[in-house]
Amino acid sequence: MKKIDIYTDGACSGNPGPGGYGAILMFGEHRKEISGGEPQTTNNRMEILAVIRALELLKESCHVTIYSDSAYVVNCFQKGWYKGWQRNGWKNSKNQPVENQDLWKQLLQLMETHRVEYVKVKGHSDNEYNNRCDELAREAIKQLT
Repeated sequence: MKKIDIYTDGACSGNPGPGGYGAILMFGEHRKEISGGEPQTTNNRMEILAVIRALELLKESCHVTIYSDSAYVVNCFQKGWYKGWQRNGWKNSKNQPVENQDLWKQLLQLMETHRVEYVKVKGHSDNEYNNRCDELAREAIKQLT
């Protein structure tokens, strides 16, 4: 299995408002940057969408490490939130529909192909790849406005 490192970030101008995402996929010496956005969205949706768009680019089953500054994304998998959501018919601990379940379901389906682990990184610090993803996400927002 190829080992792929993916850094992701999402941003929003207003929440909700115009949003963007950025991701960097790395395999050995190869590096690919992607970005995109939506005119009316939330920061959390962009954080999830960054991971989805990156995983969609992989052409074969890989061992993937996702680096994100989003506690929302990382905790979902490190703490197993999604297992409870699935068990409870996509209801959260307050018995309300899970937000962004369309994206969570899409992400879970993509993860079936790969071995994925999530690593939390500190946002807006000295991590060059996380900072670059933030730049990509903010540039995507500017293209929308």
